[in-house]
Amino acid sequence: MIRSLAAAFFLSTAIAAPLLAQDAIRSRPTALPVDNAAPAPKDMAYPGGTIRLEVDASDTTQRIFRVRETIPVAQSGPLALLMPQWLPGNHAPRGQIEKLTGLTFTANGQPVAWKRDPLNVYAFRIDVPQGATEVVAQFQFLSATAGNQGRVVVTPKMLNIQWESVSLYPAGYYTRQIPVQATVTYPAGWQAATALRGTRQGNAVAYETIDYEALQDSPVFAGRYFKPVDLGHNVTLNIVADDADELAFKPDQIAKHKKLVDEAGALFGAYHFNHYDFLLAITDEMGGIGLEHHRSSENQVEPGYFKKWDAGDALLDRNLLPHEFTHSWDGKFRRPDLLWTPDFNVPMQDNLLWVYEGQTQFWGYVLGARSGLFSKQETLDAYAQIAAKLDTAVGRQWRPMEDTTHDPIISARRPKGWVSWQRSEDYYNEGLMIWLEADAIIAKATRGRKGLDDFAKAFFGINPGDWGQVVYNRGDVIRTLNGIAPYDWAGFFDKYVDQPTRETPKGGFILGGYNLVYGEEPNSITKASESANKVVDQSFGIGAVVKNDGEVASVVWDSAAFRAGLATGAKIIAVNGDEFSGDSWKAAISAKSPIQIILKQDKYYRTLTLDYSGGLRYPRLEKTGGGEGSLDRLLKPRT
Repeated sequence: MIRSLAAAFFLSTAIAAPLLAQDAIRSRPTALPVDNAAPAPKDMAYPGGTIRLEVDASDTTQRIFRVRETIPVAQSGPLALLMPQWLPGNHAPRGQIEKLTGLTFTANGQPVAWKRDPLNVYAFRIDVPQGATEVVAQFQFLSATAGNQGRVVVTPKMLNIQWESVSLYPAGYYTRQIPVQATVTYPAGWQAATALRGTRQGNAVAYETIDYEALQDSPVFAGRYFKPVDLGHNVTLNIVADDADELAFKPDQIAKHKKLVDEAGALFGAYHFNHYDFLLAITDEMGGIGLEHHRSSENQVEPGYFKKWDAGDALLDRNLLPHEFTHSWDGKFRRPDLLWTPDFNVPMQDNLLWVYEGQTQFWGYVLGARSGLFSKQETLDAYAQIAAKLDTAVGRQWRPMEDTTHDPIISARRPKGWVSWQRSEDYYNEGLMIWLEADAIIAKATRGRKGLDDFAKAFFGINPGDWGQVVYNRGDVIRTLNGIAPYDWAGFFDKYVDQPTRETPKGGFILGGYNLVYGEEPNSITKASESANKVVDQSFGIGAVVKNDGEVASVVWDSAAFRAGLATGAKIIAVNGDEFSGDSWKAAISAKSPIQIILKQDKYYRTLTLDYSGGLRYPRLEKTGGGEGSLDRLLKPRT
């Protein structure tokens, strides 16, 4: 017993002592306590009163937003002011703090010193002097003048104001408790659209007082060439364009957008806004965007949206508005509980994006078909393209779909060299495939009497007119589904969401009366995608997407192209002795024999043999039986 105690004492002292001899001459500091200067948000009214925000957006040459913000204060002492960091819809910290410049504070006409919080660089600390009733902040937001600086939001013809870029807010309060009255000065002659309502005086518009949360959710599109179109149900399509002729449309085109609004109302059984403004920029000068808001969208499409309506390239843009409109219900009104935050600096948790984005992707395509923005066949072609692409994401063998919901934070949407193995934000389209199968399961269980439409009404159609937020968790989703059609929904989601898988779910096709098959001709969506992106997409067969100039855009992990030694960014110079072209590349693949390739990678050249005999492979859906299946019924109009 004595010897055991001695041994125990020796071991405890040995553990406390330096583990290595050299530790005796290494200094070893002790961690200091963390001082977080910004108080946690509380659900109480901001005591200072209404913030006055003035934005001068008239500079379309140097593209500088100039801001004056008057922040009323209730007392002297420490005050932390925050620039929004975690931005809804981005699912990640995307605030452009690097573009905020020239920051000064004054109180009672005197300068007030500020200091950035080193633990939260989006926070600015000041000390409000005695007797001050307000603090005035002035700064500039230096919007991008070229694409390599970030998204371009100002051109000589249009602009996009995102309030998180041109405002600060006091820490310590739920943002819905902070009232703001914003005024914007626009370029002369420009018109502006937003979910906010205001009064125009000359070139300035004074907007209604609203809480800071709702302000951030109400961006602005403004421009020289502008046209609003009434779509009914208090919904307006606000179009801003690079050129006046892009504003011209045919009655049938607008009729389809009106049908979209009608079909959404029929689907969900309620509208969750007092008014809704589609903000649609037809431009190749301002940066692209597809962002949801509760009472508006924030969308960009390429020129030709109306002018080239029947062209293949333009077809791809027509899924955007149905998707973003759906978000008013899914993502804005009903929101995952860990994705909702009380302000814009509390980190978001993205786990349920396969509902937030995945089911929105599902309904976006369904509403596109029901409204006529897509034909039924085009929708089936899109499903085939989506499923086939997801099957090339062989990273599913090690990375569950659930884990891809964290990709907006992990990769910040930067390009990936081996995306098929790394996976990307597959919760969008794989989420669509999961919900397509869920619809088919409900239809089978109820002999066609019910489908996911019934879930939509029960889950998203509550509280008509409410444009607040109602949060949910996975259990809420499962309980609602079981109320529609009892099933092992917990096991269903565990299988497809939480576990690695061999392929994307295809039960929606099989139970719905279709099979995914491959042939030598591209379907309408694959053809449009190849044309728009100027590529030959043989990721479904040979395992590579190659641009028309020979650059390898992507290589599928462990495919024939991968085993031959192709890598993203390399350039194919010659194919079977001939100079590379898209046609020569397709011909070589169609020959169904090994392909001789001269490849340039950086400044080095290689000759390699690509051993593949499968020919061209493009996906399509093939009907498996007669009669109407659940997938056919899903795509039928409801109004």
